[in-house]
Amino acid sequence: MDDNTVIFTLIIIAAVIILLAILFTFVPVALWISAIAAGVKIGIFELVGMRLRRVVPARVVNPLIKAVKAGIDLDTSRLEGHYLAGGNVDRVVNALIAAQRANIELTFERAAAIDLAGRDVLEAVQMSVNPKVIETPFIAGVAMDGIEVKAKARITVRANIDRLVGGAGEDTVIARVGEGIVSTIGSQKDHKKVLENPDMISQTVLSKGLDSGTAFEILSIDIADIDIGKNIGAELQTDQAEADKKIAQAKAEERRAMAVAQEQEMKARVEEMRAKVVEAEAEVPMALSEALRNGHMGVMDYMNYQNVMADTDMRDSISKASGGDDNQYPDNDPRNRNNK
Repeated sequence: MDDNTVIFTLIIIAAVIILLAILFTFVPVALWISAIAAGVKIGIFELVGMRLRRVVPARVVNPLIKAVKAGIDLDTSRLEGHYLAGGNVDRVVNALIAAQRANIELTFERAAAIDLAGRDVLEAVQMSVNPKVIETPFIAGVAMDGIEVKAKARITVRANIDRLVGGAGEDTVIARVGEGIVSTIGSQKDHKKVLENPDMISQTVLSKGLDSGTAFEILSIDIADIDIGKNIGAELQTDQAEADKKIAQAKAEERRAMAVAQEQEMKARVEEMRAKVVEAEAEVPMALSEALRNGHMGVMDYMNYQNVMADTDMRDSISKASGGDDNQYPDNDPRNRNNK
């Protein structure tokens, strides 16, 4: 055998190996053999078609094998369509198997719609079999006597598969139950009645049909804990009294400011009157001289006026020297110079 024959043989062997590698990579032969062994009728070219449609064959074939083994009639076209729509095929098939075992009516179309809506359809089926307990935080309500009562509730819910698409979630259930607890506590005249019969809260709230429009069915509402909070009524009265006190202080300050303003105005008027008196006294000598020139006042009249003034000055000086009060008017008389 010459060298050319050897080289040609090696090339053929390499080409065969490459072709087989491409074939086994592109065509899931192992998956096709597993499906045939499990009794799933699927052709090799159908798997190749999945590859061409950018579908991972294992994501469709493996759930299909589980469905066939569980006795559920499914075909690859529906599973492939759900995969291309962005759904989780394996989770949907698991939910169908769980629903069949629990004797719950659930079709593939309903399960696929729930899955595409963003909810965990398998968890919903499990919650239908085994109800879930939702615990609320402490919810505070104020009774009519002003005492705050805090209550914590445990809500037992079961998934309603028919309302999973478009139904409200757990947050809505907790909010509605909280609103019911607050309204029930607030309708009681005495907080002691709530402490004596906490089950009245759960009975009142449960009778309101809070699960309407939600994806759950409320089975029971149990009060897990109840406690006394603040005396809201007393705090409100204290705050009101403090506010009234501040208002009264503000009004008193306003009246004091007005009184001070009036006092300042009166002082200004007194000073103005004094200024007018001083101004008038300054005109007295001019009036006397004018009266003397015109003959309205004689010399003797002027001398008597001077004597009276001298006598008045003498009396004032004697009074000051003896330490007596220079105010001859009583204390309540506005003419008293100490009343300024």
